[in-house]
Amino acid sequence: MTDTAYDPRPDYLRALDQLGKVVALVTPDLLDRPTPCEEYDLRALLSHTLGGIHRIAYVGEGGRSLDVAAAAGEIEDDGWGPALERAKARAQAAWAADGTLDRPAEVPWGRIPGRFALAGYVMEAVTHTWDIARVVDASTVLDEELALGALAVAEQVLPAEPRGGDLPFGPVRPAPEGADATTRLAAWLGRAV
Repeated sequence: MTDTAYDPRPDYLRALDQLGKVVALVTPDLLDRPTPCEEYDLRALLSHTLGGIHRIAYVGEGGRSLDVAAAAGEIEDDGWGPALERAKARAQAAWAADGTLDRPAEVPWGRIPGRFALAGYVMEAVTHTWDIARVVDASTVLDEELALGALAVAEQVLPAEPRGGDLPFGPVRPAPEGADATTRLAAWLGRAV
């Protein structure tokens, strides 16, 4: 991603709003179900997703992402919505100043300008929203515009080859013909769709 004028903050907040709508559908009886993100059941994926929000908030506050766990810790079975709102408020405050966009940010994939780090977390939020939606309500319609932007980032920064090893994404999977952008994004990131 090379657009130095791109401000990912509005997209990130939209992605977190969309995530919130899906998380609102989570019920305690679903928390132990598997997800398309194969290493996580729903509870672990929710924790990972919230941990990612706190991680990028910490980066916006000037910290190094790897200093923060990519998991939220213990959350009550019915506490996911409020925990997400707290994480979102923290991220919004952390990235409010325009200077955060150009300040160097240390994220798992390197030291890059903040705007590109946050764009990567837009991709993560959109993708994990799809993962969670597959468990709670597979008919959920997700924001096509957000997904197209996240897919463009994914295709630019995560080549189809090589995959595996230190890169936490499996091989690109085929998406059904006519699939929406979020499904194509999930397939690009190695999910069976």
